Amino acid sequence: MATHLIWFRNDLRITDNLALHAACQDPQATVIALFIATPAQWAAHDMAPRQAAFLLQNLQQLQHALAIRGIPLHYHQCDDFQDSIIWLDDFCQQQQVDALFFNQQYELNEQLRDGALVTRLNHRQGAGHTITCHRFDDSVLLPPGSVLTGNNEMYKVFTPFRRAFIQRLMMSECRCVPAPKMRDSVAVMPLPLLPFDYPQQPVDNQLFPAGEEAALQRLRSFCREQVQDYQLQRDLPAVAGTSCLSPYLALGVLSPRQCFNRLLAECPALLENTDGGAFTWLNELIWREFYRHLLVAYPRLCRHRPFIDWTDGVIWNHSEQQLIAWQQGRTGYPIVDAAMRQLNETGWMHNRLRMISASFLVKDLLIDWRHGERYFMSQLLDGDLAA
Repeated sequence: MATHLIWFRNDLRITDNLALHAACQDPQATVIALFIATPAQWAAHDMAPRQAAFLLQNLQQLQHALAIRGIPLHYHQCDDFQDSIIWLDDFCQQQQVDALFFNQQYELNEQLRDGALVTRLNHRQGAGHTITCHRFDDSVLLPPGSVLTGNNEMYKVFTPFRRAFIQRLMMSECRCVPAPKMRDSVAVMPLPLLPFDYPQQPVDNQLFPAGEEAALQRLRSFCREQVQDYQLQRDLPAVAGTSCLSPYLALGVLSPRQCFNRLLAECPALLENTDGGAFTWLNELIWREFYRHLLVAYPRLCRHRPFIDWTDGVIWNHSEQQLIAWQQGRTGYPIVDAAMRQLNETGWMHNRLRMISASFLVKDLLIDWRHGERYFMSQLLDGDLAA
């Protein structure tokens, strides 16, 4: 009997999870799941303590959802990606894993980790234990590299990318896959998950309840009741006019396919009415895709390099005092200060305010954007390198 291992990363859901769905296709296979925490890696990339706490909450929900279906979730913590490769290799041998399933992550370090793991597992084939690796483009509507210019290059400007993206999307099969069925009609008893060895800060679960059911409910409600007004209200910070789904998308508690298909179900004419709120929200989902495609096309963006080369010549203002004032919401500019205080208090910031506060830091205070990026990442519940 084959053993299939599904390795969860930023895809903490059971519905519309391509790797999980594929791992469960063989009804005779034993399916086990795994999550590996890497606190030293998180610290190196300024992961917000709130996001770590939200990750743990959603991981607990995932563990229970899997257990009901007879799939145990194993948990391990190691410092960084290199240690995780070695441990995962040993774990696969111990569990006699025949096939490893995981969803792609597009950041450079994650791509290097996955490549090193596949190479390591392939080298074991000569020892008589073959482990087949199956990767899936799960966190995007279309795989990076699939939307290119006539010269077979990645677009550098969003609008032509969007036009080409929509054409390709309409020709693709962007359907959602169901959650796995019960395996062997036997649920498993979930083991308590130990807290991460990483700083954690409480999440306001009134604002952001954990779990994919809460995420799906918020998605349904937004597409049914609010998206028609999205174009008119999304730039008004005092109005609750945005979806607030970004924390769920960042951890993969929700997939972009679920967003697109729910939007299409509620607003079937969204592509004809390009002035409507539904198309405007689809536009935001495509921005999210654009950023991921760019990370793969230009890996230097993962190394704190600018997208526009000449900006490396900017002479930055190194005022620690002004940087701290910006971080604490004490610049004297009310809308900037309100934005930063919202971030510090809740771990989330309205999208229009993100643009205003970031622009103020870089173009008014002339402080290096990398300082702003690090601070945003250290506070954001929806921290995401591509965005």
